[in-house]
Amino acid sequence: MPPQHDTHTQRILDLLAHKGLLRPSDLDATGASRAVLARMTAAGLLEKVDRGLYRLPDQDLSENESLITVATKVPQAVFCLLTALQFHGLTTQLPHQIWIAMPRGSHVPKIDYPPIKMVQVTGDAYTAGIEIFQCDGVPLRIYGAAKTVVDCFKHRNKIGIDVALEALRDARAQKKASADDLWRYAKICRVANVMRPYLEAIE
Repeated sequence: MPPQHDTHTQRILDLLAHKGLLRPSDLDATGASRAVLARMTAAGLLEKVDRGLYRLPDQDLSENESLITVATKVPQAVFCLLTALQFHGLTTQLPHQIWIAMPRGSHVPKIDYPPIKMVQVTGDAYTAGIEIFQCDGVPLRIYGAAKTVVDCFKHRNKIGIDVALEALRDARAQKKASADDLWRYAKICRVANVMRPYLEAIE
């Protein structure tokens, strides 16, 4: 392999060691062409996880690998509803899909795996309550516990009122969501009237 390729290969390996997952667009920082990824994959230096997504072979990623995959391919996605509940330890449900919120008008991301369930959100209801967690070098945008509970009431027809009630009880019992925060997000998401009796019942 010519020296130039050796340099590019090492830069890509260094980048992967830092980022965990690599998209072709990340190569812009290395000066390498997209063809280098194909060569490295053929040589067993890289493993193709999904269309346009690579990692080091046999790499141990965290239990949040599915979230990392989605966050790497769709940086503007915010993990929400059942996926966010699971992340915060507020549900006994095991979602079969990764739930993401996207701005209204967005197209469903083209991802082969994991399966995606998208809800479109507008204005403050989309931007409010986003928390960022670093996971294997990838920022995960996830709604905080209080915003997630409120979202469950907002989308109760999609996930079931029983799931929303369980999340509300658990969030208050585990002190992961204050009454003030729940009220604030309930107003932003326009479900204050829906949530009022349930909030008053557990205070």
